[in-house]
Amino acid sequence: MEKTAVLAITKNGIKIGEELKRIFPDWSVFAPLKLSNENTEIVWYSEPTTDKIIELFKNNNALICLFSLGAVIRLIAPHLKDKKTDPAVIVIDDKTNFVISVLSGHIGGANELTKEIAEKLGALPVITTAADVNKTIAVDLVGREFNWKIDDDSTVTKISAHMVNEEPIGILQEAGERNWYKDLPKNVLIYKKMDDLKKSNSKAYLIISDKIIDDEISNESVIYRPPSLVIGIGLHWDTTKETIREGIDHCLEKFKLSSKSIAKLVSIKKPQDVQGLIDLGEEMGIPVEYVNREDLAEISTPNPSETVKAFEGTASVSEAAAIKVSGGELIVEKQKFPPNLTIAIARIIN
Repeated sequence: MEKTAVLAITKNGIKIGEELKRIFPDWSVFAPLKLSNENTEIVWYSEPTTDKIIELFKNNNALICLFSLGAVIRLIAPHLKDKKTDPAVIVIDDKTNFVISVLSGHIGGANELTKEIAEKLGALPVITTAADVNKTIAVDLVGREFNWKIDDDSTVTKISAHMVNEEPIGILQEAGERNWYKDLPKNVLIYKKMDDLKKSNSKAYLIISDKIIDDEISNESVIYRPPSLVIGIGLHWDTTKETIREGIDHCLEKFKLSSKSIAKLVSIKKPQDVQGLIDLGEEMGIPVEYVNREDLAEISTPNPSETVKAFEGTASVSEAAAIKVSGGELIVEKQKFPPNLTIAIARIIN
């Protein structure tokens, strides 16, 4: 866990905190000054614990509390927001019998951390989230390790209920890594085509795709957006950020593709990088990659141009760059936007 704090308020708790610090050296252990010993690795605080726990709750990715569950709940309850922003909270009893996942079990990572701590301490992990108890799919975690994004998380709770109640769930995957789940629950079936998915008796759907999904099925789905699209861009040195963005948006809308699946913006390496492309990459939070003209010239494309070759030293920029960087297939051939912008899109094949 990126930033983890351990809070101990008893002598036994301090001993447990010292053991956790030995196992997890990057963690910070906090304890009241009135219980201080000679351990300089512990941060001894003088303010009331009621204030300290809130400070640690707000400033850490995970908070490990070495005292009673009831006390922890009473102290943090007024400060809870939502599972996207609240840190993982874990409680360990004074005798290390139990390690309890209390808050942000899935998205916050408390469940996995609970298991890891329990294994190290020889304690019993206590996890109560339905997906874990029933050993089924946690729909809010699918593809997380691959940086998949949930298109609209408003459906997560509803689809999760269908999943844990073992109602029929249909899966359609059109992009992204394929080995995200090895053993599917018996209520989950994979379909290869959208038409087959729609005709199935599924109560809900998990869809892994970079395509726009129509409302008829998206309202009953959790849709995951893998970073599968590479946008190839041919442009002039003074092409603006706004012009590039308009071209990309036009292509995505025309070919019904999701902007949340853009993995990279790619173009030819020029003597000086185009500021408009730099600015757009920063604005969209998408990396920009450049390819040497010699490498682009080796790529076979459907729409080469002698004019482009005369100016750039390669017959294709947008198509060749998209194919080269994606290592996959071209799904949107070169689209022209006067006076000097071309856009092509390739899909990464996993």
